[in-house]
Amino acid sequence: MTAVLTDRPAPPSAARIARRRVGLELRLFFRERQQVVFSFAYPVVMMVVFGSVLGGDVLPGGVPFPQYFLAGIAATGIMLSSFQAMGTSIAAERENGQLERLQLLGTPPLAYFGGKAGQVLATTAAQLALLLPVAHYAYDVPLPDEASKWLTFAWVAVLGCLAGTVLGIAVSALRGTAASVGTGIAAFAVVLQFFSGVFFAFPELPSWMQQVAALLPLKWLTQGMRSVFLPDEAAAAEVAGSWEHGRIALVLAAWVIIGVVVCMRTFRWRRADG
Repeated sequence: MTAVLTDRPAPPSAARIARRRVGLELRLFFRERQQVVFSFAYPVVMMVVFGSVLGGDVLPGGVPFPQYFLAGIAATGIMLSSFQAMGTSIAAERENGQLERLQLLGTPPLAYFGGKAGQVLATTAAQLALLLPVAHYAYDVPLPDEASKWLTFAWVAVLGCLAGTVLGIAVSALRGTAASVGTGIAAFAVVLQFFSGVFFAFPELPSWMQQVAALLPLKWLTQGMRSVFLPDEAAAAEVAGSWEHGRIALVLAAWVIIGVVVCMRTFRWRRADG
């Protein structure tokens, strides 16, 4: 008897699984109402607070406070949607067994990371699309009228999203319950905002604080956003006297690479005590 051999279809590639997971991650994201409200409301609320309290103040050089702080608010919104949201949500998925089920289904880690990154990029784009009109129409913040500035806005936002996503995945591997990990990440995010010039003019921070911030991605993400929303002459007020676009791209890209390497070495499908 001759055995009949049938060709089995090849398993889907990691890239294909990642594309499919983007849609799934978006559906799961919008099912979590508290997370959706926080992600979209936080930047707008911050804009309303700064615009209402400091709307009439002007920084040296004639830049209104709302215009200056729009960059920081946009940057911190990106950080919260990527770093903080990823760290807390993945810790929760690991604790409730969702990650273990994905492992049993044979999901490649890179495909899982890709799905998360796609979800962050999509939700951040929607978040910024809500924030910018509020700043422009409610507080008269001028938006760029040059294509080059919008191009800068795009690559800074994308690199910021990717860096925040992989670093959020990395810190989700910290030991402890999902609640304790989430609390620690939230506390670190608040400190990071103060160090990175989100709430204050960066040159006015103590020099030691500037040096620490220079090692972290949020400082460079915020500086990149300032280069988009502030006039070109405002670059003179930066520590280096320029926007340093090359260094911004280099630092953010380096953090993406570092984050991916750390994720591949430390990512766990199961809890450490599981």
